[in-house]
Amino acid sequence: MTNIKKAIALINTFATGDTAAARNLLAKGCIQHNTGIADGVSGLGAALAALAEQGIQMIYTTVHQVLAQGSFVLAVSEGTFGGAPTSYYDLWRVEDGKIAAHWDVMETIAGKSIWANENGKF
Repeated sequence: MTNIKKAIALINTFATGDTAAARNLLAKGCIQHNTGIADGVSGLGAALAALAEQGIQMIYTTVHQVLAQGSFVLAVSEGTFGGAPTSYYDLWRVEDGKIAAHWDVMETIAGKSIWANENGKF
């Protein structure tokens, strides 16, 4: 599976809630650069469980663009976080066939009525 396919597969695990599949794509010691998630597969599982306990879902609905160079893959996606329209920018480093590191930026997408232009986030 190519690095791009691994990244898209990981996004699909969030879209479907298949955390078991996510665990198969991540390196056991995956380094997490999101300060709210501990390193490793268990860190991601704990973070997702904590969100679920609060009734918060992180849902990816559309992947707009995937870019890859070498071992790095960037995905630009949208969905919802806790019901709010959200943009997701995820950067992964793939090593030995597994996702070894992750960086992300999430931003709530403002309502169209307050946009200063007609371009939108995507």
